[in-house]
Amino acid sequence: MNRELQHVNEDCARMVASRWPHLAGHIVYGTGCEANPLMMLVGEAPGKKEEVLGKPFVGSAGRQLDFFIKNVGVPRETLYISNTVKIRPTRLSVSGNHINRTPSADEIDAFIPYLNREIAAVCPRMLVTLGGVALKALLREDKTIGTGHGHLYKAQISPILCLPLFALYHPAAVIYKRSLMAAYLADLDKLAMEVKDL
Repeated sequence: MNRELQHVNEDCARMVASRWPHLAGHIVYGTGCEANPLMMLVGEAPGKKEEVLGKPFVGSAGRQLDFFIKNVGVPRETLYISNTVKIRPTRLSVSGNHINRTPSADEIDAFIPYLNREIAAVCPRMLVTLGGVALKALLREDKTIGTGHGHLYKAQISPILCLPLFALYHPAAVIYKRSLMAAYLADLDKLAMEVKDL
């Protein structure tokens, strides 16, 4: 493993153990090409399947991600995939089951320093945010995915690292709201054109 990335993950684990000790064994770290990948994809947070398997974007979201990779035309081994928040945010449903929820501002704020360090350690050529949580976290502004998708931005990760950032809808959003598919496909075409210039 990339040594700097290992340090980031270890520090992140200590933070989770301190703030959410019951989740210390359920952290889902990034995976993929750890040295200057073509793209780093950043999602929102792990879901149930991701928590169980310990990998980001598996299950139905993973299948949508495979669709993304095919449409953009990049080999999976050139990608690094992670989430803004590394633990699964849940709430109790009416029936008493733990179900997914959007990460709270407190959770996002707790993980942003580790996400920025993770990005610096991996040093991708481009960031691709999947959904509004990652977009807001990395741009540090209140931008919605509805107006921000399909656009290229600059993300200031550290004083010395500024990266191009392309905003996409989250793959799960396309699964649950099929009316987004046309916009998603158009955005993938735009991204494919941007990738050619990397």
